[in-house]
Amino acid sequence: MMRRNISTCHELMAAIEELGFLPLLDGGVVGFSAEEMVDADCRYVATDEGWDWPLWKWKGPIITEGNCVYGKFFNGKAGFVSKRWWPDWCNWRRSTKPEPAPGSIEETILLTLQEHGSLITRELRAMCGFTGGKMRSRFDSYVTRLQMQCLIITEDFVYPKDRHGRDYGWGWSLLTTPERLLGKEMCQCDNSPEQSRQIIAEHLHHILPNASQAQIDRLIG
Repeated sequence: MMRRNISTCHELMAAIEELGFLPLLDGGVVGFSAEEMVDADCRYVATDEGWDWPLWKWKGPIITEGNCVYGKFFNGKAGFVSKRWWPDWCNWRRSTKPEPAPGSIEETILLTLQEHGSLITRELRAMCGFTGGKMRSRFDSYVTRLQMQCLIITEDFVYPKDRHGRDYGWGWSLLTTPERLLGKEMCQCDNSPEQSRQIIAEHLHHILPNASQAQIDRLIG
């Protein structure tokens, strides 16, 4: 089932839909990442003007046009989950940790995001008061944990413009909640969390027959 030498954004969309789950970069299982599945011409390369990385540039269109959800879902690393698998994925992940406690930093982040609908990371960070020195990495760790719980996802990427009106740089994540982007019904599931985990595990064993149980467990979280 694993595809190789993917050379277009639409081919990668199809692979995500087929596999259901796909880390963007190394996800801990050899060959199981978008980076490893794309053609060499689509990987990172340094240029005279800076860099070129087609795979990195595909993330936004895949999120907005593809049938998938994007966030830091795999051991704190970014990747894709198809919408077909999202209800079970969300069901399991939200069961693994309690809801953010009243008055906690996590609740403040969520309430701020819910109030504004969607915000780029630096805007959300400033609104939550993380403006001092060395606050960026601390804030990012809270957001990563909320993404691992499927409480926050990436809606798109926003790029600054150069004087010619062209996108440049690495881009900023535009964050939102799954309920806002996908609808509440997509975040609900008739299965118990344990049933959701079991069917996800069976699927991953099917598409990754050489992966160890420990590797599968790390992917599922």
